[in-house]
Amino acid sequence: MTTAVTEEVFARAFSQPPELGETHAIVVVQGGKVVAEQYGPDTGPDTTLISWSMAKSITQALVGLLVRDGLLDVAAPAAVSRWQGADDPRSVITLDHLLHMRSGLRFIEDYVNTDAGVANVIDMLFGAGADDVAAYAESCPLEHEPGCVWSYSSGTTNVISALAGRVVADNGYGRGELGMRAYLERELFAPIGMTSAIPRFDAAGTFIGSSYVYATARDFARFGELYLHDGIWNGARLLPEGWVDYARTVTSPPAPPEQIHGYGAHWWLWDDDLETFGAHGYEGQYTLVVPPLDLVVVRLGKSPVELQPAVKADLHRLIESYAS
Repeated sequence: MTTAVTEEVFARAFSQPPELGETHAIVVVQGGKVVAEQYGPDTGPDTTLISWSMAKSITQALVGLLVRDGLLDVAAPAAVSRWQGADDPRSVITLDHLLHMRSGLRFIEDYVNTDAGVANVIDMLFGAGADDVAAYAESCPLEHEPGCVWSYSSGTTNVISALAGRVVADNGYGRGELGMRAYLERELFAPIGMTSAIPRFDAAGTFIGSSYVYATARDFARFGELYLHDGIWNGARLLPEGWVDYARTVTSPPAPPEQIHGYGAHWWLWDDDLETFGAHGYEGQYTLVVPPLDLVVVRLGKSPVELQPAVKADLHRLIESYAS
Protein backbone atom coordinates (compact mmCIF):
# COMPACT_ATOMS: atom_id res chain seq x y z
CA MET A 1 0.00 0.00 0.00
CA THR A 2 1.26 3.44 -0.94
CA THR A 3 0.02 6.17 1.40
CA ALA A 4 -0.90 9.71 0.42
CA VAL A 5 1.93 10.94 2.63
CA THR A 6 4.36 8.68 0.77
CA GLU A 7 3.30 10.25 -2.51
CA GLU A 8 3.69 13.72 -1.00
CA VAL A 9 7.14 12.94 0.42
CA PHE A 10 8.27 11.46 -2.89
CA ALA A 11 7.01 14.45 -4.86
CA ARG A 12 8.85 16.85 -2.58
CA ALA A 13 12.07 14.82 -2.46
CA PHE A 14 12.35 14.18 -6.18
CA SER A 15 11.71 17.80 -7.09
CA GLN A 16 15.24 18.14 -5.65
CA PRO A 17 14.53 21.24 -3.53
CA PRO A 18 17.59 23.00 -2.08
CA GLU A 19 16.32 22.50 1.47
CA LEU A 20 16.63 18.70 1.09
CA GLY A 21 19.65 18.37 -1.17
CA GLU A 22 19.80 15.61 -3.77
CA THR A 23 17.60 12.54 -3.49
CA HIS A 24 18.82 9.60 -5.54
CA ALA A 25 16.47 6.82 -4.43
CA ILE A 26 13.71 5.98 -1.98
CA VAL A 27 12.38 2.44 -1.60
CA VAL A 28 9.63 1.37 0.80
CA VAL A 29 9.23 -2.34 1.55
CA GLN A 30 6.35 -3.68 3.62
CA GLY A 31 5.46 -7.31 4.15
CA GLY A 32 8.42 -8.30 1.98
CA LYS A 33 7.13 -6.38 -1.05
CA VAL A 34 8.21 -3.10 -2.60
CA VAL A 35 5.17 -0.86 -2.08
CA ALA A 36 6.73 2.45 -3.17
CA GLU A 37 9.85 3.28 -5.12
CA GLN A 38 11.28 6.22 -7.04
CA TYR A 39 14.66 7.31 -8.39
CA GLY A 40 16.37 10.58 -9.23
CA PRO A 41 18.10 11.59 -12.45
CA ASP A 42 20.51 9.01 -13.93
CA THR A 43 19.55 6.52 -11.20
CA GLY A 44 17.39 3.42 -11.30
CA PRO A 45 16.72 0.04 -9.65
CA ASP A 46 20.03 -1.35 -10.95
CA THR A 47 22.20 1.63 -9.93
CA THR A 48 24.69 0.87 -7.15
CA LEU A 49 25.07 3.74 -4.70
CA ILE A 50 27.47 4.34 -1.84
CA SER A 51 26.59 3.39 1.72
CA TRP A 52 28.97 5.66 3.56
CA SER A 53 28.47 4.76 7.24
CA MET A 54 25.55 2.42 6.61
CA ALA A 55 28.47 0.04 6.06
CA LYS A 56 29.03 0.10 9.82
CA SER A 57 25.78 -1.80 10.30
CA ILE A 58 26.89 -4.32 7.68
CA THR A 59 30.10 -4.71 9.69
CA GLN A 60 27.96 -5.41 12.74
CA ALA A 61 26.29 -8.22 10.76
CA LEU A 62 29.73 -9.54 9.80
CA VAL A 63 30.68 -9.74 13.48
CA GLY A 64 27.39 -11.47 14.20
CA LEU A 65 28.17 -14.19 11.68
CA LEU A 66 31.54 -14.82 13.32
CA VAL A 67 29.94 -14.83 16.78
CA ARG A 68 27.37 -17.33 15.48
CA ASP A 69 30.18 -19.67 14.46
CA GLY A 70 32.02 -19.31 17.76
CA LEU A 71 34.93 -17.44 16.17
CA LEU A 72 34.52 -14.14 18.02
CA ASP A 73 33.49 -13.18 21.55
CA VAL A 74 32.29 -9.59 21.96
CA ALA A 75 33.17 -9.61 25.67
CA ALA A 76 36.80 -10.56 25.07
CA PRO A 77 39.61 -8.03 24.61
CA ALA A 78 40.10 -7.18 20.94
CA ALA A 79 42.98 -9.19 19.49
CA VAL A 80 45.01 -6.23 18.23
CA SER A 81 48.71 -7.06 18.40
CA ARG A 82 49.91 -3.48 18.83
CA TRP A 83 47.75 -3.15 21.95
CA GLN A 84 49.18 -6.19 23.73
CA GLY A 85 52.15 -4.62 25.49
CA ALA A 86 52.16 -5.21 29.24
CA ASP A 87 51.76 -1.51 29.99
CA ASP A 88 49.44 -0.61 27.09
CA PRO A 89 46.09 0.58 28.51
CA ARG A 90 44.40 -0.25 25.19
CA SER A 91 44.81 -3.98 25.87
CA VAL A 92 41.50 -4.03 27.79
CA ILE A 93 39.42 -2.65 24.90
CA THR A 94 36.82 -5.27 23.99
CA LEU A 95 34.91 -5.87 20.79
CA ASP A 96 31.81 -4.75 22.69
CA HIS A 97 33.50 -1.42 23.45
CA LEU A 98 34.28 -0.98 19.77
CA LEU A 99 30.80 -1.90 18.57
CA HIS A 100 29.22 0.55 21.01
CA MET A 101 31.67 3.37 20.21
CA ARG A 102 33.06 3.29 23.76
CA SER A 103 36.65 2.32 22.98
CA GLY A 104 38.15 5.42 24.60
CA LEU A 105 40.47 5.95 21.61
CA ARG A 106 41.09 9.53 20.55
CA PHE A 107 39.62 9.95 17.07
CA ILE A 108 38.16 13.11 15.56
CA GLU A 109 35.15 12.22 13.40
CA ASP A 110 34.56 15.43 11.46
CA TYR A 111 34.22 15.71 7.70
CA VAL A 112 33.65 19.47 7.66
CA ASN A 113 35.25 21.43 10.50
CA THR A 114 38.98 20.79 10.72
CA ASP A 115 40.04 23.94 12.56
CA ALA A 116 40.56 22.02 15.81
CA GLY A 117 43.35 19.93 14.29
CA VAL A 118 43.61 16.76 12.27
CA ALA A 119 40.24 15.33 11.23
CA ASN A 120 41.17 11.70 11.75
CA VAL A 121 38.35 10.35 9.60
CA ILE A 122 39.55 12.39 6.60
CA ASP A 123 43.18 11.47 7.23
CA MET A 124 42.30 7.80 7.60
CA LEU A 125 40.08 7.49 4.52
CA PHE A 126 41.78 9.90 2.13
CA GLY A 127 45.17 10.82 3.59
CA ALA A 128 47.99 9.20 5.53
CA GLY A 129 45.91 6.21 6.62
CA ALA A 130 44.21 5.36 3.34
CA ASP A 131 46.46 2.42 2.46
CA ASP A 132 45.92 0.73 5.84
CA VAL A 133 42.89 2.16 7.61
CA ALA A 134 43.05 -0.29 10.51
CA ALA A 135 46.71 0.40 11.29
CA TYR A 136 45.92 4.10 11.34
CA ALA A 137 43.04 3.61 13.79
CA GLU A 138 44.92 1.10 15.94
CA SER A 139 47.70 3.64 16.44
CA CYS A 140 45.35 6.18 18.05
CA PRO A 141 46.14 6.81 21.72
CA LEU A 142 43.71 6.23 24.54
CA GLU A 143 41.88 9.39 25.62
CA HIS A 144 39.33 7.89 28.03
CA GLU A 145 39.05 4.71 30.03
CA PRO A 146 37.47 2.07 27.76
CA GLY A 147 33.73 1.73 28.29
CA CYS A 148 33.27 5.11 29.98
CA VAL A 149 32.70 7.65 27.17
CA TRP A 150 30.69 7.37 23.95
CA SER A 151 32.48 8.84 20.92
CA TYR A 152 31.46 8.04 17.35
CA SER A 153 34.47 6.85 15.36
CA SER A 154 34.92 5.32 11.92
CA GLY A 155 38.35 4.26 13.13
CA THR A 156 36.92 1.81 15.65
CA THR A 157 34.87 0.15 12.90
CA ASN A 158 37.96 -0.39 10.80
CA VAL A 159 39.73 -1.94 13.78
CA ILE A 160 36.80 -4.38 13.90
CA SER A 161 37.06 -5.00 10.14
CA ALA A 162 40.72 -5.92 10.37
CA LEU A 163 40.11 -8.15 13.37
CA ALA A 164 37.31 -9.92 11.48
CA GLY A 165 39.58 -10.27 8.45
CA ARG A 166 42.21 -12.06 10.50
CA VAL A 167 39.63 -14.46 11.91
CA VAL A 168 38.23 -15.16 8.44
CA ALA A 169 41.74 -15.83 7.13
CA ASP A 170 42.53 -18.17 10.01
CA ASN A 171 39.44 -20.23 9.22
CA GLY A 172 40.14 -21.15 5.64
CA TYR A 173 38.76 -18.32 3.53
CA GLY A 174 42.11 -16.87 2.52
CA ARG A 175 43.88 -13.70 3.57
CA GLY A 176 43.14 -10.11 2.73
CA GLU A 177 40.56 -8.93 0.24
CA LEU A 178 39.92 -12.27 -1.47
CA GLY A 179 39.15 -14.04 1.79
CA MET A 180 36.85 -11.40 3.22
CA ARG A 181 35.09 -10.84 -0.09
CA ALA A 182 34.40 -14.59 -0.30
CA TYR A 183 33.17 -14.72 3.30
CA LEU A 184 30.79 -11.78 2.93
CA GLU A 185 29.42 -13.18 -0.31
CA ARG A 186 28.92 -16.72 0.98
CA GLU A 187 27.66 -15.96 4.49
CA LEU A 188 25.75 -12.67 4.07
CA PHE A 189 25.15 -11.27 0.60
CA ALA A 190 24.22 -14.47 -1.28
CA PRO A 191 21.84 -15.86 1.37
CA ILE A 192 19.71 -12.69 1.38
CA GLY A 193 19.96 -12.10 -2.37
CA MET A 194 22.00 -8.91 -2.03
CA THR A 195 23.54 -9.55 -5.44
CA SER A 196 24.65 -6.00 -6.20
CA ALA A 197 26.75 -5.50 -3.05
CA ILE A 198 30.32 -4.33 -3.66
CA PRO A 199 32.46 -3.94 -0.51
CA ARG A 200 35.61 -1.87 -0.91
CA PHE A 201 39.06 -2.67 0.50
CA ASP A 202 42.25 -0.74 1.21
CA ALA A 203 45.72 -1.61 -0.11
CA ALA A 204 46.35 -3.78 2.97
CA GLY A 205 43.35 -5.93 2.07
CA THR A 206 41.10 -4.69 4.89
CA PHE A 207 37.38 -4.27 4.25
CA ILE A 208 36.72 -0.55 4.85
CA GLY A 209 33.76 -1.45 7.01
CA SER A 210 33.31 2.08 8.25
CA SER A 211 32.27 3.53 4.93
CA TYR A 212 32.31 1.57 1.70
CA VAL A 213 29.68 -0.81 0.47
CA TYR A 214 28.00 -0.04 -2.85
CA ALA A 215 24.59 -1.58 -3.57
CA THR A 216 21.24 -0.83 -5.12
CA ALA A 217 18.53 0.73 -2.98
CA ARG A 218 16.55 -2.51 -3.17
CA ASP A 219 19.52 -4.48 -1.89
CA PHE A 220 20.05 -2.11 1.03
CA ALA A 221 16.36 -2.76 1.76
CA ARG A 222 17.08 -6.51 1.73
CA PHE A 223 19.74 -5.93 4.37
CA GLY A 224 17.19 -3.98 6.42
CA GLU A 225 14.74 -6.88 6.09
CA LEU A 226 17.30 -9.24 7.61
CA TYR A 227 17.24 -7.09 10.75
CA LEU A 228 13.48 -6.59 10.51
CA HIS A 229 13.10 -10.36 10.86
CA ASP A 230 15.54 -10.82 13.75
CA GLY A 231 18.39 -12.12 11.58
CA ILE A 232 16.26 -14.83 9.94
CA TRP A 233 15.95 -15.14 6.15
CA ASN A 234 13.46 -17.51 4.50
CA GLY A 235 13.16 -19.46 7.72
CA ALA A 236 16.91 -19.91 8.22
CA ARG A 237 18.70 -18.12 11.03
CA LEU A 238 21.72 -16.21 9.71
CA LEU A 239 22.51 -13.95 12.66
CA PRO A 240 22.68 -15.45 16.15
CA GLU A 241 19.62 -15.27 18.35
CA GLY A 242 19.62 -11.95 20.21
CA TRP A 243 22.02 -10.25 17.80
CA VAL A 244 19.44 -7.82 16.42
CA ASP A 245 18.32 -6.92 19.95
CA TYR A 246 21.97 -6.36 20.81
CA ALA A 247 22.21 -3.98 17.83
CA ARG A 248 19.22 -1.91 18.89
CA THR A 249 19.71 -1.76 22.67
CA VAL A 250 20.91 1.67 23.73
CA THR A 251 24.54 1.81 24.78
CA SER A 252 25.59 2.82 28.27
CA PRO A 253 26.88 5.46 28.67
CA PRO A 254 24.54 6.77 25.99
CA ALA A 255 25.32 9.04 23.09
CA PRO A 256 25.14 12.70 24.17
CA PRO A 257 21.82 14.55 23.64
CA GLU A 258 23.18 16.60 20.73
CA GLN A 259 23.29 13.38 18.68
CA ILE A 260 19.45 13.46 18.48
CA HIS A 261 19.32 9.68 18.01
CA GLY A 262 20.37 7.05 20.49
CA TYR A 263 23.01 4.48 19.61
CA GLY A 264 23.17 0.73 19.99
CA ALA A 265 25.82 -1.57 18.55
CA HIS A 266 26.65 0.05 15.20
CA TRP A 267 22.97 0.97 14.64
CA TRP A 268 21.16 4.23 15.40
CA LEU A 269 17.95 4.28 17.47
CA TRP A 270 15.08 6.62 16.64
CA ASP A 271 13.09 8.16 19.49
CA ASP A 272 9.61 7.20 18.33
CA ASP A 273 6.79 4.87 19.35
CA LEU A 274 7.53 2.45 16.51
CA GLU A 275 10.90 1.05 17.69
CA THR A 276 12.55 2.41 14.55
CA PHE A 277 16.26 1.77 14.23
CA GLY A 278 18.52 2.54 11.35
CA ALA A 279 21.77 2.33 9.47
CA HIS A 280 22.84 5.92 8.77
CA GLY A 281 25.42 7.23 6.32
CA TYR A 282 27.13 10.54 5.62
CA GLU A 283 25.17 12.84 3.28
CA GLY A 284 21.83 11.36 4.26
CA GLN A 285 21.91 7.64 3.51
CA TYR A 286 19.33 5.75 5.58
CA THR A 287 18.13 2.18 5.91
CA LEU A 288 15.33 2.37 8.48
CA VAL A 289 13.80 -0.72 10.08
CA VAL A 290 10.33 -0.49 11.70
CA PRO A 291 9.39 -3.87 13.23
CA PRO A 292 5.77 -3.16 14.34
CA LEU A 293 4.86 -2.12 10.79
CA ASP A 294 6.86 -4.87 9.01
CA LEU A 295 8.45 -1.93 7.18
CA VAL A 296 11.86 -0.98 5.76
CA VAL A 297 12.56 2.43 4.22
CA VAL A 298 15.73 3.21 2.27
CA ARG A 299 16.68 6.75 1.28
CA LEU A 300 19.90 7.45 -0.63
CA GLY A 301 21.10 10.86 -1.69
CA LYS A 302 23.49 13.70 -1.11
CA SER A 303 22.38 16.07 1.61
CA PRO A 304 24.82 18.07 3.75
CA VAL A 305 24.50 17.58 7.49
CA GLU A 306 22.60 20.84 8.00
CA LEU A 307 19.82 19.62 5.66
CA GLN A 308 19.43 16.18 7.19
CA PRO A 309 16.93 17.15 9.92
CA ALA A 310 14.46 18.07 7.16
CA VAL A 311 15.19 14.81 5.30
CA LYS A 312 14.64 12.78 8.46
CA ALA A 313 11.46 14.68 9.31
CA ASP A 314 9.97 13.70 5.93
CA LEU A 315 11.04 10.08 6.39
CA HIS A 316 9.47 10.06 9.83
CA ARG A 317 6.19 11.36 8.40
CA LEU A 318 6.32 8.69 5.74
CA ILE A 319 6.87 5.94 8.32
CA GLU A 320 4.09 7.19 10.59
CA SER A 321 1.67 7.23 7.66
CA TYR A 322 1.93 3.43 7.51
CA ALA A 323 0.95 3.23 11.16
CA SER A 324 -2.25 5.15 10.58
